[in-house]
Amino acid sequence: MDAETEIELVLDLKADLGEGPIWDAERKRLVFVDIMRGHIHEFDPATGQDQVIDVGRPVGSVALSVRGDWVAAAHGGFYRVNPDSGRIVQMAAVETDSPENRMNDGYVDRAGRFWAGTMSMVKRRRAGSLYRLNPDGTVTRQITGVTTSNGLDWSLDGKLMYYVDTGVNRVDVFDFDEARGDLSGRRPFVHVPALAGKPDGMVVDAEGFIWLALWKGGAVHRYTPGGRLDRVLKLPAQLVTKCAFGGANLEDLYITTARAGLDAEAAARQPMAGGVFRARPGVRGRPASRFAA
Repeated sequence: MDAETEIELVLDLKADLGEGPIWDAERKRLVFVDIMRGHIHEFDPATGQDQVIDVGRPVGSVALSVRGDWVAAAHGGFYRVNPDSGRIVQMAAVETDSPENRMNDGYVDRAGRFWAGTMSMVKRRRAGSLYRLNPDGTVTRQITGVTTSNGLDWSLDGKLMYYVDTGVNRVDVFDFDEARGDLSGRRPFVHVPALAGKPDGMVVDAEGFIWLALWKGGAVHRYTPGGRLDRVLKLPAQLVTKCAFGGANLEDLYITTARAGLDAEAAARQPMAGGVFRARPGVRGRPASRFAA
């Protein structure tokens, strides 16, 4: 447990399914999504202003781009989004033959490829996949038979990719060929006990430790590169989805949460559920990679 790190509510959004935070160092804002509402949020911690772009479909994750715009993984594929005008253009179609599936969490590797996966909206097991959007706009399916494709990030040297399929309550690790973008040697990294919640989004900090959000666990766990539990941050919301380092020195840990599915009693016990929280855990993050269009 980590009782010394203060957790503060910085945006009382009451998001239905807040997810996928990422820090834009150029605009000095936190970008994240509210999945089923189809919203991309751009939050300015300095002013408290929160700009919303309605994508018009469920949006699972968003990535920064070297062109200054965003790339969203949303229902039906990948889309370019202009954060100033709100203009949305489809880049590539994904699983248009499976309308009951939607895109979920995603992240960009150091070579500028955007990885994002899918999941069933009617809770079919093993119906999803993990995809890689290449800088030339082509899409490659990398993993099949996924129940809920979720958090992913890479080791400091780029030789390992950590990956969550929430449906198996486990974080796995792959050997990663950074030059080619290929995966191999999948094996378990961390088994999350059922009583601790379900593994959701993740991010790797500047020391190579993994910060994992626990859906229905009300916490973020920090693991060593060897898979040992190092710290536990408890939050006043049970549905914790993902975290991202931000701020001027990447010392602020922003954490998104949800309130989807909470009954009236549970919602009353968690009035801040669906908010965006901030902690300063005493370690730094890494700059988010940008899609190399």
